[in-house]
Amino acid sequence: MKECMAVVLAAGEGTRMKSKMPKVLHEAAGRSMLEWVVNAVRGVDIKKCTVVCGRGMDEIKARLGGAAAYVEQEERRGSGHAVMCAARELENFDGYTLIIAGDMPLLRAETVRALVDAAQKGNYACTMLTAQLENPHGYGRILRNELGDVTAIVEEKDATQEQREITEVNASCYCVGTPFLLECLKEIKPANAQGEYYLTDIVGLLNAKGEKVGAYIAEDARECMGVNDRAQLAQISEILRERILARHMRNGITLIDPKNTYIDADCEIGQDTVIYPNVTLEGNTRIGEDVILYPGSRIRDSVVGNGTQVQNSVVLEAEIGEHSTVGPNAYVRPGSHIGSHCRIGDFVEIKNSTIGDGTKVSHLTYIGDSDFGKGINVGCGVVVVNYDGKNKFRTSVGDDAFIGCNTNLISPVSVGEGVYIAAGSTITEDIPNNAFAIARSRQTIKTDWKDKRK
Repeated sequence: MKECMAVVLAAGEGTRMKSKMPKVLHEAAGRSMLEWVVNAVRGVDIKKCTVVCGRGMDEIKARLGGAAAYVEQEERRGSGHAVMCAARELENFDGYTLIIAGDMPLLRAETVRALVDAAQKGNYACTMLTAQLENPHGYGRILRNELGDVTAIVEEKDATQEQREITEVNASCYCVGTPFLLECLKEIKPANAQGEYYLTDIVGLLNAKGEKVGAYIAEDARECMGVNDRAQLAQISEILRERILARHMRNGITLIDPKNTYIDADCEIGQDTVIYPNVTLEGNTRIGEDVILYPGSRIRDSVVGNGTQVQNSVVLEAEIGEHSTVGPNAYVRPGSHIGSHCRIGDFVEIKNSTIGDGTKVSHLTYIGDSDFGKGINVGCGVVVVNYDGKNKFRTSVGDDAFIGCNTNLISPVSVGEGVYIAAGSTITEDIPNNAFAIARSRQTIKTDWKDKRK
């Protein structure tokens, strides 16, 4: 089997997207369109992937990093010209070159592999990806000879009535022998009203040289869909979500209402987890086994351990251990590590803090920039005062401490193990192990005060 290289065309202006962002960086189901395409291409084990960029080249590089090489198409002069910009990356390469549009996120690695296999097994100079459409209006039609080889691509405006009845259309994805490709690129002419170099011209050029051109028909025509506006982006996002959800359900996940569940492509979920409607899992989130995610929860780039329950809460860039409960209406912010068998209750906010195993933070509490040990009871309304207006400081609380309701811990402060703090206290000094602390004014009762006030 010959080696493959890939050229991904990502220089289109995408004017119909009406966006400052490069079109191919718009996201669908947790990945940019370009990332979907590059991942599909890398499923073929290619030697090198080159992305042809237009405006926003720096943004594209920042997103893909070292996953590809980059060239710039300074002038947009057609698909053929875009490949010409990448020609230097293909010099002295004797294998096949895949050419794929960067706005086809539905394209699967299995389909790309089948296209490459068809080219190599059929010994074709070029093999195109095509689709069978019930309504092929607006697409270039594929003309084949009696052997099934492709002889031409006819644009609809140039097609005869008989040719317009053909339902096989060009999907703008090619696998071409690299020496043939480089030769044809030198011969393509901008002989059209737009003055552009069309990549489709290589089909006619190869036929004129007596070379065979084949076509592989995609099993699912939707894979060939491109994105030109936000409505099409929404349509494709829905299809990708359907694929993702179907995969998880086949792997033993219960989705109560799949149509109202949103899971990004790179999320991992363990068996026997149950996910209720209106749950959103984003980024590289990892959910364990036997987890229950109740309605209204959003979890991004976080880890949730086995048997944990999250109810109507937000968890961002955090870790939660096993058999813990979070919510309702809790907010676990970046940098937080919640242990196992913990309780993070309603209207609790945890920020950049560690909460040890078995610690209960039941309600109406803020813990920021802190390290809480194991088995601690945190009463209602406790606040870690971590910011003095200029700087943030950390507070620590030892194992088995009891912090009464409406306590303020003024950072930086250290609370020892087994400490009891009376409700309503404002703690400004360190407390040693097993001590009792009370820091509030003594209650005063003035009898008959109301009558005297008159």
